[in-house]
Amino acid sequence: MDNTTAVTFTMTAYAIMENSKHGLFIVFLLLYLIHITLNVVLVAVIQQNQELHQPMNVFTCMLSINELYGSTALLPTIMSVLISEKYEVSVRWCMAQVYFLHTYASAEFCILALMGYDRYVAICYPLYYHSIMSYSKTIKLIALAALYPTILFGCFYSLTLRLSFCGKIIPKLYCVNMELVKNSCSNASYISIVGLLLILVLVMPQLVMIVFSYVQIARVCWRLSRDSQSNALKTCIPHLLSLLNFTIGSLFEIIQTRFYMSHVAVKLRILLSLYFIVIPPIANPVLYGLGTQIIRVHLLKLFFRHKILPTKLAKAVFAA
Repeated sequence: MDNTTAVTFTMTAYAIMENSKHGLFIVFLLLYLIHITLNVVLVAVIQQNQELHQPMNVFTCMLSINELYGSTALLPTIMSVLISEKYEVSVRWCMAQVYFLHTYASAEFCILALMGYDRYVAICYPLYYHSIMSYSKTIKLIALAALYPTILFGCFYSLTLRLSFCGKIIPKLYCVNMELVKNSCSNASYISIVGLLLILVLVMPQLVMIVFSYVQIARVCWRLSRDSQSNALKTCIPHLLSLLNFTIGSLFEIIQTRFYMSHVAVKLRILLSLYFIVIPPIANPVLYGLGTQIIRVHLLKLFFRHKILPTKLAKAVFAA
């Protein structure tokens, strides 16, 4: 950082959104407030109710905490730059944001992999679930999901910290590592290559775990009755939707950062680049809060503690 030439980066994507920046500021503010509210409520409900301290719910709680971390690293900065006259971000904050966003994305996929493993144990070995997913093992898995991406990306990030920057243009609403490499004074193509290898190391073990888990779940479900298959599927749907949601957003961002996508409208590319950080933190609390019956029951108790639900509505919600 001592050899840094540029002291700020100009975020050119904001200029493209100039005519609608006040409306976008309101949208991002609302999104951020929704992120905070949904995830804090879900974490609070799980934390306060002892019967919800099951491994899958603990992983859900961890997922929400990670999403609070990711959205807080991005949305407040976007809002502050939107209302500024110069669409600039300091080099130091840009590099910090790179670390926050990449560790968020890596940890998100790790947690989703653990949730897939939990579903595999619950469906394939229901009688041994509590002995396999013991308290000590759950803690170890949580520590692994937190430390694995943090340490691995931290080692790679040490290469980025050594860069000096002559360019100062980033055509996005936020900073990513590849854009820092493009603005480097020297040829830093080796960082790009190492970055691709890092993506494989961060993604492949989790992907193998998820594929293995669902292959085994499908094999077991094939031998079950139709009702049992339906019940098993219900427990997997929130996780599958969360996984699909996050994967689509992440793949688009990776492809967009590394390849020239002139066939896609600029404004659309800008908005879609926010997908992986904006949509999952809203969708996941809804999927797990309303899609998991026991959590749904406690949410209803929280919000209707002093009210009596209409009988038909209560039956419908609790039976769903």
